[in-house]
Amino acid sequence: MKNKRLIIILSVAAVLLLIPFVAMQFTDEVKWDGTDFLIMGVLLAGTGLLCEFILRNVTKRANRILLCLVVLGVLVMTWMELAVGIFGTPFAGS
Repeated sequence: MKNKRLIIILSVAAVLLLIPFVAMQFTDEVKWDGTDFLIMGVLLAGTGLLCEFILRNVTKRANRILLCLVVLGVLVMTWMELAVGIFGTPFAGS
């Protein structure tokens, strides 16, 4: 079961990366290059692997849910910063 969950997590990350790839075929408004795919792939896979690590090693259910929500929140904040520079850090090129 544990390895099956890991495969599902990594598959979801790959499918999410297909969304901008397919969009680039139909519109000029999505302009990702290899670096964008690499960074987002690392973010998605890293988040998935960290959640998998939490699910395997944290025993209390409430703690597992809380920690995974924190990890997902950090992913969303990082994504927003990279996408539009919501915080105005040099990290996003602002």
